Amino acid sequence: MTPELLAFIMFGVTIVVLILGFPVALTLAGSAIFFAFIGDQLDLFRFAFLNLSPTRIFSTMKNEPLVAVPLFVYMGVVLQRSDIAGQLLESMGQLFGKMRGGLGYSVVIVGALLAASTGIVGATVVTMGLMSLPVMLKAGYNPKVASGIICASGTLGQIIPPSIVLVLLASILQGVNEEAAALTGNLAPDPVTAIDLFAGALVPGLMLVGLYLGWVFILTLVRPNDVPSMKDESINAPSFGTLLKAVLPPLILIVLVLGSILAGIATPTESAAVGAIGAMVLAWQSKKLSFTLFRDVGLETVKVSSMVFLIIIGAGLFSTVFKGFGGDDVIADFLRNLPGGAFSALLLVMLLMFLLGFFLDFIEIIYVVVPIVGPILIALGYDPLWLGVMIAINLQTSFLTPPFGFALFYLRGVAPKDFKTRDLYAGVLPFIFIQVLALALLWVFPSLVTWLPDALFS
Repeated sequence: MTPELLAFIMFGVTIVVLILGFPVALTLAGSAIFFAFIGDQLDLFRFAFLNLSPTRIFSTMKNEPLVAVPLFVYMGVVLQRSDIAGQLLESMGQLFGKMRGGLGYSVVIVGALLAASTGIVGATVVTMGLMSLPVMLKAGYNPKVASGIICASGTLGQIIPPSIVLVLLASILQGVNEEAAALTGNLAPDPVTAIDLFAGALVPGLMLVGLYLGWVFILTLVRPNDVPSMKDESINAPSFGTLLKAVLPPLILIVLVLGSILAGIATPTESAAVGAIGAMVLAWQSKKLSFTLFRDVGLETVKVSSMVFLIIIGAGLFSTVFKGFGGDDVIADFLRNLPGGAFSALLLVMLLMFLLGFFLDFIEIIYVVVPIVGPILIALGYDPLWLGVMIAINLQTSFLTPPFGFALFYLRGVAPKDFKTRDLYAGVLPFIFIQVLALALLWVFPSLVTWLPDALFS
């Protein structure tokens, strides 16, 4: 047996165990240690090589940009508990409700605003599912259309900054870019930071919002009975003051957090701290701030952050052992020698990530797949910033793809008991195609990603 073969056996076993539902962090770390021991016994790997792992873990925990993760989680949970989303949905529903497709437009717009102010997919889908789905079904919306709009809009937090996905992806791409530079002999590669990814993802994120709104508009023309207007005569358009009161708080938070990052005033970590404090101020303003909220938000933040960092540690071990077996060299040679060159290599990697998204979470894909395939793709000539945004949109699709799309689980958990799961699965299919269309547009027009970072930072 060769070390390379053992590397791919380890990869396959890990994927199967993850699909079976075992804890991600323990699976990644456990597989790495188990196969490292086997490799050591077969004289294919030196187990002592893992002695470097504590140093790597310590450097990960000292990584300042990753401090933004718990802060953004904290901000998102506070906003969820302070009913900002509820007020937005109610006001937008009243504003657009009497228009055909109006509730669909409302959900997409609110999803975009929440994405730019919280970035927490689960909280957004659950909140909109609880508040919008019953209203949309009562208004006569096709259940497939209603569920698809809610799930897709809830996942916008994956790509519209400030996004935890982009923070995590930036931490990986920096190392990946340096490895690629070593392969090509570039001794001083340009850094890839979360600020760059935030700027690069903004236009594609807004493009997705436009595509979602466009799909709702198309439905009003070709299947108007699926997206009817609200017939309740008691519903009146909200006053300007009411609308401003609902929209202004998240807009202020967006300006404070995202505006300060793009203007170069603050780093993502500093802006996340400002956002966390701003969310607490909004909770106090809405009279939701209490010791109970403070305690519950803290506990939820610790749980989510601990899960993320444990996965990072486990994935680091996995990546170390996989590369120690020489698996990354095999993949690099394979991608480099594909017919069609760089185009075929990227197409294959994007297809692999898309398929893995049916079964795995985005964090697992980021920390297991990207370190393996990223260096060779960048070495083949792809811009690391553009590649990062392409990966982020591809990973966003993983929240919508059955059977393990997390947005589907979130909505199914809060949907009425008589709501059919097959309607949920059918409802997200058009939006999966829209995601693929967005990827194709970014591939053909890469300036959609690179224009804003060049304009802001060059």
